[in-house]
Amino acid sequence: MDIAVTGSHGLIASALIPALEADGDRVLRLVREPPQDASQVRWDPAAGTIDAAALEGVDAVVHLAGAGIGDKKWTPERKQLVLDSRTQGTGLLARTLAGLERKPRVLVSASAIGYYGDRGDEVLSEDAAPGSDFGAHVCVEWEAATAPAEAAGIRVVRIRSGLVQAGSGGMLKRLLLPFKLGLGGRLGSGRQYMSWIAIQDEVAAIRHLLTTESISGPVNLTAPNPVTNSEYTATLGHVLHRPTVLPTPIFGLKAVYGAELVDTLLGSQRVASDKLRASGFQFAYPDLEGALRAVLHT
Repeated sequence: MDIAVTGSHGLIASALIPALEADGDRVLRLVREPPQDASQVRWDPAAGTIDAAALEGVDAVVHLAGAGIGDKKWTPERKQLVLDSRTQGTGLLARTLAGLERKPRVLVSASAIGYYGDRGDEVLSEDAAPGSDFGAHVCVEWEAATAPAEAAGIRVVRIRSGLVQAGSGGMLKRLLLPFKLGLGGRLGSGRQYMSWIAIQDEVAAIRHLLTTESISGPVNLTAPNPVTNSEYTATLGHVLHRPTVLPTPIFGLKAVYGAELVDTLLGSQRVASDKLRASGFQFAYPDLEGALRAVLHT
């Protein structure tokens, strides 16, 4: 297939694009800088510009672009950037695809399990109501921005990804140094649920959704066995052969990242991936220890 991908330098796309190309698919990367070759398409979400003609006839689009949610302290300016980088880009892309003469068959558009907010031990399927915090608000607006593509008859899949486990980036990479030093520990009470997915399964799920025409709408991309933060901490320590006795000081995290962001990251989401599995998808790494060993090559 001819597949256009946004966010091509991000964690997920960096693993997805080589997998698609290995399958024989042709990938067009949407980039903000001037294109270097025929594999790149220019767009600028903030300016509302995109090379629509270059997207005519593509078979599918995978939209993964957006500023990092947990990278920096949530100042008012940063929060606006987090929201705008998702809604502006998604809206521009959805409107553009809707206006093409030869529309793609499917748009797979990123979202996150932050949609559900802090929900304790409640099991969350795709029909669960959204949360009320900023992260949930971002996800609701992000998903809503795909509406023009859906209205134009394009199959739209909104992937609510869990905590993607990859040694090359994301939350796991940030945890590796303190854990390897024996300083890793649970966060807060440790009872909050973490719904995670190995990067290999994230990529495989996206590829599955591109070709499974029976599935649309929101889809939870999380492994079938979510764990509490205490369980995650103990498992990572076991895989790295390091102790995990001392809890992580929350006041230090709040000093660096701000209370609102830390409180959001400490939220509990026990997410079910029944819709994905019912469509025939099988996880290669359903359990955390196996996933961590696979992504860390231990």
